Amino acid sequence: METTPDLDRALRVATELAAWASETIRGARTTAVRRKASPADLVTDTDEAVERHVRAVLGEAFPGYGIVGEEYGTTEGAGSAPTWVVDPVDGTSNFAHGIGWCSFSLGLAAPDGTPLLGVVADPWRGETFTAVRGGGAHVDGVPVRAADHTTLTGHLFLTEWAAHAHWPGMDALLTELSARHCTVRVMGSTALSLVQVAAGRATAAAIGEFHHVDGLPALLIAQEAGAIALPGLPAYDEPLLLAAPAAAEEAQSLWRRAGVGRGRTA
Repeated sequence: METTPDLDRALRVATELAAWASETIRGARTTAVRRKASPADLVTDTDEAVERHVRAVLGEAFPGYGIVGEEYGTTEGAGSAPTWVVDPVDGTSNFAHGIGWCSFSLGLAAPDGTPLLGVVADPWRGETFTAVRGGGAHVDGVPVRAADHTTLTGHLFLTEWAAHAHWPGMDALLTELSARHCTVRVMGSTALSLVQVAAGRATAAAIGEFHHVDGLPALLIAQEAGAIALPGLPAYDEPLLLAAPAAAEEAQSLWRRAGVGRGRTA
């Protein structure tokens, strides 16, 4: 049983799965939609079909590895084996309503939670973001770096609601950003928002609740592209800020002034 990851092989399998998932998502002209925990928490037949296929492929290719998925929960692995994290359609609400901004997210983490590999595929723009720990970030095989912007002013800041709700400190942060003429967008896919910082398109991005299945792969990709994360690897349900290196001090100052994460356990 393989417990020491061959990251080159893992990246190859993950990238092939991302290509398959992107084609499946694009080709799903109609899909049944159901509610899960709330009216704002949706699942489709496509979410479930993609995750089932991914689990089957990974289970055969990497027996003994754990798998944590958005739709089917946790499959425990061997004690010293890494764990895959998969969100088959990150941005299901957009997908279910016919809005072309969602993604496929797949990552691999060490037993202590350290991200080892990340893949985020954008089916609608035909892009695949990848990173292996220590190997830099790429889009379709081409290296990318976070922007060299020295300020947030005049640049893009991406964020996401916590499902249907604002998160503690979000409104105060948006007020601070508005005062600096920083253009804020709420796009609807955590993974896609975070990797835009890696590609240098957005100067910063923030989420109020970090979940490994949709956040960990994108976080690794952004960090490998040089983005600064606060904190480096947040706990589950904790807030996360990503920023281009030269704008990170300003972003972190606004983050703290807005009181994001205050009173939470890091």
